[in-house]
Amino acid sequence: MKNYTELDVWKTARKLVKTVYSLTSQFPNTEIYTLTNQINRSVISIPSNIAEGIGRQSDKETIQFLYISKGSLFELETQLFLAHDLEYISEKQLSEVLEEITSVKRLLNGFINYFKNKK
Repeated sequence: MKNYTELDVWKTARKLVKTVYSLTSQFPNTEIYTLTNQINRSVISIPSNIAEGIGRQSDKETIQFLYISKGSLFELETQLFLAHDLEYISEKQLSEVLEEITSVKRLLNGFINYFKNKK
């Protein structure tokens, strides 16, 4: 297995972090300890759990952390829909970030399947 920093899924998840942080920096200050914090924690969890999974000693543990990353991705998606509902992000911004999320989902699913079928 190559270094996790060379993985497309990890690189794409890092790019998503930058996009999301840019969006949440425009949220109202009243959201700093609520939705902004929760969204930022969710998006950080995605590449972090990919990295932690790769650092584990077994494929079973790696898969577990990849699933945690996938769960954070779905949590993030929901929170961004809520941000749109609250009019913190525009339809265009939502659409653009959802495209990035879809890309990470595809890569993550492929990576999970790779580990599942490795045996």
